[in-house]
Amino acid sequence: MTQVLPVILCGGSGTRLWPLSRSGFPKQFLVLSGDGANQSLFQQSIGRIHSVASKDISLGKTVIVTNEEHRFLALDQLRELKNDLRNLDATLLLEPSGRNTAPALTLAALYAQEQGQDPILVVTPADQTVTNPAAFTKALASSITIAQTGAIAILGITPSAPETGYGYIKVQNTKSEDGFVVERFVEKPNEDTAKQYLAEGGYFWNGGMFVLKASVWLAALKEFRPDILGATEKAWKDKVVDVSGDAQFIRPAKELFNAIPSESVDYAVIEKCPGKLPIKMVELDAGWNDLGAWDAVWQVGKQDAEGNVTSGDALVSNSKNSLIHASSRLVSAVGVENLIIVETADAVLVADRKNSQDVKNIVSKLELQKRDEKSLHRKVSRPWGWYDSVDEGERFKVKRIQVKPGASLSLQMHHHRAEHWIVVKGTAEITNGDQVLLLTENQSTYIPQGQTHRLANPGKTPLEIIEVQSGSYLGEDDIVRFEDTYGRS
Repeated sequence: MTQVLPVILCGGSGTRLWPLSRSGFPKQFLVLSGDGANQSLFQQSIGRIHSVASKDISLGKTVIVTNEEHRFLALDQLRELKNDLRNLDATLLLEPSGRNTAPALTLAALYAQEQGQDPILVVTPADQTVTNPAAFTKALASSITIAQTGAIAILGITPSAPETGYGYIKVQNTKSEDGFVVERFVEKPNEDTAKQYLAEGGYFWNGGMFVLKASVWLAALKEFRPDILGATEKAWKDKVVDVSGDAQFIRPAKELFNAIPSESVDYAVIEKCPGKLPIKMVELDAGWNDLGAWDAVWQVGKQDAEGNVTSGDALVSNSKNSLIHASSRLVSAVGVENLIIVETADAVLVADRKNSQDVKNIVSKLELQKRDEKSLHRKVSRPWGWYDSVDEGERFKVKRIQVKPGASLSLQMHHHRAEHWIVVKGTAEITNGDQVLLLTENQSTYIPQGQTHRLANPGKTPLEIIEVQSGSYLGEDDIVRFEDTYGRS
């Protein structure tokens, strides 16, 4: 029985898919497209790896490498996925900062070996999609067979166009039963060079998916980048393990992890392997896309007779080859062509499709101006539920707040604002100073400025309240937490 450990690299902020993708809720957690119409890209990535399980292949715990900020987003979506994958069990390795994919994979390999085994790691980013899951499963099974021999297997995407946004894999033209021999890796080419690659043949896109034993990765890293290995081992040695309910969080030592050199799997090891370490490529022709920009979302979307892809409450007239995504209101397009139009509750993007990669420039400007729209939506997910800032003016803010059954906010206090709470759905348990109140629909309470308070949902259905804040300062950083279920300071 071959032991396989799924490893999902769940970092990145997806800036090219702004305003839908933001650093606080990046693209891997969005439902966009692919082989799971109602699943996020993150959930799809887990399901694809689990499809390879068979009488000969046993899957261990799924390892999610993500950052501290996204731990509850990942955990919530894992819980949703258990309805489809009942045997799903996962461990979350939490990075205090982004150090690229080589340290992330090293954490997963150290975790695997700490369990007393040397499984085959199936490593995939969390933000890709395919349209032919069966072809993916077949290619993945072939890659696992190669990895059993001690070689590194990499999935190479059959190119469908002279794409300049991907690195390429050059292979020997003779294909054996265990895949192609990799000759070399080449950087992202210009358009003329990419056209030449397709004309010559033997070139494939590098999709960043690897299959190899944990020991093989650690040995290769020791040979090519011992500095990354040593620094990651130090951070792993001083890790903190946090088990809460059905969640297991593992945190490497923060200061030691932040000192690890930032490097990708490709640059640190994979691109140095040809001619030095055994590395094979398995061809993947499964409708793969990494949805790296809005133009890619349009390409994989369901197009109408005029080539338009619409989502949400969108109406189109006399328009061609455009993407219209409506999140919160009616969006209409008349007489347009080759446009990207994306609407959210607090931002609208209009871009020429051919320039969709340049959306990142808008995100850079938002960052320079220190605007919240760079990182947060108007509706913000929290481990206990969500809040939606529906209105704001001088000295007031109105929020709609939903709390999950059994969940509670932290015991907290505000220096600069008072709050009025009105229950519109469910039952609220409210700590207000020395009082503990139970309020139901249409009942309300007032939290004075400086008063210690907490909101909790003791019921079995979601609790919804309207919160009206008033005061001299209404920023989210005016919170002093005394007790918190979720480990926030």
